[in-house]
Amino acid sequence: MNEVVPVGPDRLRDVVDVDTWGFPSEHPLDDQLGWPYPLPWGRTYGVEDQTHPGRLAAFHASYAFADTPVPGARLPIAGLTWVCVHPQWRRQGLLRAMMDAHFAHCLERGEPVSMLYAAEPAIYGRFGYGLAARQVTLTIPRGAALRPVDTTGLTVWIDHFDFDAHNGLVARLHGAVDRPGWVTRPTEAHQRSYLSESPMRKADFETLRILVVERGGKPVGYALFRRKFAWATGGPAGTVRVVEVIAEEPAVAHAVWSRLLDFDLTTEVITPQLAPDDPLLSMLVDYRATQPRTQDNVWARLVDVGAALAGRRYQSDVEVVLDVTDAVLPQNAGRWLVRATAGGVPEVTRTDRAADLALDVRELGAAYLGGVSLIELAAAGLVTELTPGSLVPASLAFGWHRAPVSNWVF
Repeated sequence: MNEVVPVGPDRLRDVVDVDTWGFPSEHPLDDQLGWPYPLPWGRTYGVEDQTHPGRLAAFHASYAFADTPVPGARLPIAGLTWVCVHPQWRRQGLLRAMMDAHFAHCLERGEPVSMLYAAEPAIYGRFGYGLAARQVTLTIPRGAALRPVDTTGLTVWIDHFDFDAHNGLVARLHGAVDRPGWVTRPTEAHQRSYLSESPMRKADFETLRILVVERGGKPVGYALFRRKFAWATGGPAGTVRVVEVIAEEPAVAHAVWSRLLDFDLTTEVITPQLAPDDPLLSMLVDYRATQPRTQDNVWARLVDVGAALAGRRYQSDVEVVLDVTDAVLPQNAGRWLVRATAGGVPEVTRTDRAADLALDVRELGAAYLGGVSLIELAAAGLVTELTPGSLVPASLAFGWHRAPVSNWVF
């Protein structure tokens, strides 16, 4: 029997040891134990080796993202993280036991949605997670031209990042972003870990720097970045690696990127993960030259279908009956009536009415944040239109005016 048990801070060595078995690291275990970790110990669980009591064979944790944007609203969601099984105990049901425990904990805590980053995308679909957001990363040549935007009234300053001096403005501006899937770092421990100089964060780049845009002395945007110096045959060939950009206005975005693209002794700027509708993509005169790469971003799982569907808003009026299948949480299966006006509080109820659309909870999770359309999923054979003419209005209603993204890996 794979019993899932709480894991406390006294077992940090065990946790990090199992983690390095799952995710190999060149850094010695004792060195890693000195790094700052944001593990939420009240939400960390493991499975012990039954033949060697006290030995950890697997573990996982989840972050309490209590105020996460979903289309038109905010919900408490569980950020599943640190999922790891020691290779000796693979294929023995440990992951299944931990996922069952995670979903039970979500329901107990009133977290109707779970999100994660998938180290291996093939794994989590079978547990009902759907790919809900995509991201774009760019490698931009230094000096790349941007289309003009009026930045009158803005000033820019650059400094070494200092947690005590700068984390307040970083946390405030990051937490104010209203984009579906945009989880913010909820605790000081999490903030210190993400902004630390541990080898995991720093690699062979310089210490963290901050660029702040102000209007009238008030910060309105920022960038966190690191540089790396290099010299090629033809001269300097340094890199700017941008860790994070918060710029909610066009002028602020232009001011940030104009400066990041113009550091001396550099030849390229590597962006962090960007939403597919990030303003930088339209500001660039030559988008093709940035070597754009698209990857999966966050995956979403509706743990409580009724509460999740009722907890978001809809882009247009909608009245649709969804026939949902859910092999892992069968209490979610069945027909759900979703009735809402554009932007209004929806009514979501069980119903005996004939279904308009049939889909698995995985596809419902994919469409939940508004970034993957039901039409797209239907074209792939993953959503079935049972009532002619119901797919297009439902797909429009489930969409949203901002593409979802999480701008950091949790």
